[in-house]
Amino acid sequence: MTSTNSQNTDRRGIISAGTWAIDRIKIIDQWPREEHLARITATDQQGGGCGYNLGVDIRKLDCTMPVEAIGLAGNDTDGKFLLDLATSVGIDITQLRQIEGVQTSFTDVFVAADTARRTFFHHTGSSDHITPDHFNLEKCRGRILHLGLLGVHALMDSAWKTDPNGWVTVLKSARLQGIHTNLELVSIAKDRIREIALPCIEHIDSLIVNEYELSALADSELCMLENTIDESLFTTAAKKLFKTSKNTNGALKLIVAHCPAVAFAMTADGTVFSMPSFAIDSAHVISAVGAGDAFAAGMLYSIHENHDINSALELAHATAAASLRSATTVGAVESVERCLAFARGSSTTV
Repeated sequence: MTSTNSQNTDRRGIISAGTWAIDRIKIIDQWPREEHLARITATDQQGGGCGYNLGVDIRKLDCTMPVEAIGLAGNDTDGKFLLDLATSVGIDITQLRQIEGVQTSFTDVFVAADTARRTFFHHTGSSDHITPDHFNLEKCRGRILHLGLLGVHALMDSAWKTDPNGWVTVLKSARLQGIHTNLELVSIAKDRIREIALPCIEHIDSLIVNEYELSALADSELCMLENTIDESLFTTAAKKLFKTSKNTNGALKLIVAHCPAVAFAMTADGTVFSMPSFAIDSAHVISAVGAGDAFAAGMLYSIHENHDINSALELAHATAAASLRSATTVGAVESVERCLAFARGSSTTV
């Protein structure tokens, strides 16, 4: 059976790098029209950003799995709160630094209770100040670098020395160290995604994105119906990116696209895998905040552990399903065994 095929077994663990932020979460009764009012029914503050979410989810899936953080926070109360949260779950914060004169990156997250859908208002803050110079990958022992979010880091998104952007510089450095590289994107304008992320394709081993982000990268549609992915359209888009990687002597091995209903994966030999998500009883669903990062955590954990693709997709869906039980990004993720038990026991597949 086809494997996720991680590399460099002398290394162990995940390097979770890029956006480390604060999430200020508000549960609202409904999303209002402009100049109308919505009632806030609950609030919370937690860590956020792909660096925090992925790192904590990995530690919750397997408390023995090393996680190293790379990122910037402000030297403020939010920054201290973020570093304390990371430390409390056993994340190595040696390269998660606080800097003076800037505010820690934060996101105001509004979750509409009637739909569980999320809307994000993001202040880039400290994320705008991180550069490739903040990544000392020679000191890292992790096997996989999870890097993001492209498009909300002013200096990383810009040209860096002879490279088209700082992400490329970091990815090239990681590959020289024998580290498996994976990208995390964010759903910004499609042309901006292509501008920043396409130069990275030749320098990554895997790509785990949602349907909108893969559609943007491949400049082709993936969906005939809302909240699902058409297999033939996914195949066309994934083949296009594999061709881009091959034409630049890249080493892309795996592309995964997920949406609320289903996930598809394609390996470099053109084999396609698919798996529907778990249909969780609505009584368990509080918020979809962090579900995408939870899915990525399940996939990357499986890549690290060299699981077959079908097992990886099942764990990714199960981790995302488990995450739905909390208003926060990581509050409901549990161990691999407990996530799988919840998803299998609380639902039937779609």
